[in-house]
Amino acid sequence: MIRAGDTIVNPMTGERLVFELTSNDTDGEYTLFDTFVEPGGTVAAAHVHPYQTEIFTVLEGRLGVKRGREKLELGPGEVALIDPGTAHKFWNAGEETLRFRAEVRPALQFESLIETMFGLAADGKTNTKGMPGPLRLAVIANHHFDVVRLPLVPHFMQKLALVPGALLGRAFGYRPTYEPAAGTPALA
Repeated sequence: MIRAGDTIVNPMTGERLVFELTSNDTDGEYTLFDTFVEPGGTVAAAHVHPYQTEIFTVLEGRLGVKRGREKLELGPGEVALIDPGTAHKFWNAGEETLRFRAEVRPALQFESLIETMFGLAADGKTNTKGMPGPLRLAVIANHHFDVVRLPLVPHFMQKLALVPGALLGRAFGYRPTYEPAAGTPALA
């Protein structure tokens, strides 16, 4: 479980998150964290949060954002608002470490998803883009379906594919959440 003050690292995507407030601190209203992205770093994949708003406030560096069909490049003091249901991705658009504050409202199971994906990456259980194999991903995505979805595939089709994939993944022993081994660099 992520707590305020925790740092979590994804070595595959070049992201480091430092949590200021967690869902536990805000009674689930939101989670607030600073995101550091190394040069060349990017979020693992374009995605949609069906019920959550994200607010990115750039503190240092250059933030690249694809929000729906629009492409933005933001500097310190500039803000990107990502409405629920909007496809998006982000990356470091500069040559220095990017730092932006991210707020996710409501929190839902966002922290569980991040802890799972970053833990898998830190333990070497993802590809070079930070994505686990298809069966493990089906188990995780099915469990976190209210938090994250693919941007182009209709949601009912995603669910139709995820349910049998998750059942098969569970049969292979995959769980919907992942707790990194003690001492791994994901949760520092």
